[in-house]
Amino acid sequence: MNSKRILVLGIGNLLWADEGFGVRCVESLNADWTFPAHVTLMDGGTQGLYLLPYVQEADCLLVFDAVDYGDPAGTLREVVGDQVPRFMGAKKMSLHQTGFQEVLMAAELTGKLPAELVLIGVQPEELEDYGGSLRDAVKAQMAPAIDTALTWLQRWGAEGQRRTEQETLLTDRALAMDVYEGERPSADQAYRLGDARFLNMEAN
Repeated sequence: MNSKRILVLGIGNLLWADEGFGVRCVESLNADWTFPAHVTLMDGGTQGLYLLPYVQEADCLLVFDAVDYGDPAGTLREVVGDQVPRFMGAKKMSLHQTGFQEVLMAAELTGKLPAELVLIGVQPEELEDYGGSLRDAVKAQMAPAIDTALTWLQRWGAEGQRRTEQETLLTDRALAMDVYEGERPSADQAYRLGDARFLNMEAN
């Protein structure tokens, strides 16, 4: 029996466009695949240090995230081992990355850093669209990112099986991609880049 405890985390913020890449990937993985009991799929959101106990319990950790590498938008990178903490802090886009870098540091200080680390990250295109969803270039990398994750999980002895029953959702149904995108108000109804009246006042 495989005793490796595996944690698959999607981190980021669904409300800020491409920041939601990691969460969308783990949601999609959960929707289409099932895994042995020693694999945990989790929407880590922006929980930061609250994730520490889960990371400390894992032998293998795989993280989906949007990370600013300075690459062209939509570029997918696979980072392995001790390079993962360095890349998580390459250029912090938001507090969630600061928080997760601290999680990895705390796990290491307590002697409970997972033996195997993998980061599957994408270069974001847009982060300043509040209420926005993934841009096309980033969304197109979800399938390759999931394929990469499946390869790692198989390597770790946790081969996925195509799901035949309804999944247990990792997030509220109202945040599911189809609902989130389908019910999003237009830019005319909900100006998402700031209130122009206040922006004009600041300019003056």
